[in-house]
Parts: sequence; C-alpha cells; structure tokens
Amino acid sequence: MAEIFMDDPEIRVEVAYARAKEQKIISLLVKEGTTLLEAARLSGIVELFPEINLDEAKLGIFGKAVPKPGEQALREGERVEIYRPLIADPKEVRKRRAEQAKQKKAEQEEGN
Repeated sequence: MAEIFMDDPEIRVEVAYARAKEQKIISLLVKEGTTLLEAARLSGIVELFPEINLDEAKLGIFGKAVPKPGEQALREGERVEIYRPLIADPKEVRKRRAEQAKQKKAEQEEGN
C-alpha cells in the first residue's frame, strides 16, 4: 500500500479567460503556495487562446485585479481571471454616448 505524504498539500483552483463570444474555465489541482501566474501557466489556457501573453496580461481573483500576480499565492477555491486589454477607454465611450444623446435630443426639439 502506498504511503501518502502531506508535504505538498494541493488545492483546487480555476483559471478563467473570456473572449467576446467564447469563454473557458479550467479547474486544476496545484500545490499550496502556487501563485496566480504559475496557475495560469499550469492550466494550459494559452494553448486554447494563443493571443494571451501571460507576461503582460492583467490577472485577478474573482473580478479584483492583483498587482503582482507572480507573487500572490492562491487559496483553495479561488479563480484566476485573465483580463483582455481594453479596446476603448470606458470614460471616452460614456462621454461620446452622452454627447450623441444630447445632440439627438437637440435635433428632436428642433423638429417640433
């Protein structure tokens, strides 16, 4: 009978990435003390989404960005999220939308 040693306890974590129309969550067992970046590498997610550059990607846990993903260790049940770069600045998009709404309202008022 094989002996089980608890020198390297493992924890279950998930690694998630999403494109606009496709997402994947990979569940894996890692050694306790594994960092976000290490878990992302171990998950093999880059093979499924080759556009991911883990050296430059922003990573987080449950929607909260982690400033140093190569240093922060994961805990049981946590989900590493790999964030895509923003295509547009959200502030600029809101500003543009507000200007368009204002212009549309002015045009409607002129027509009455």
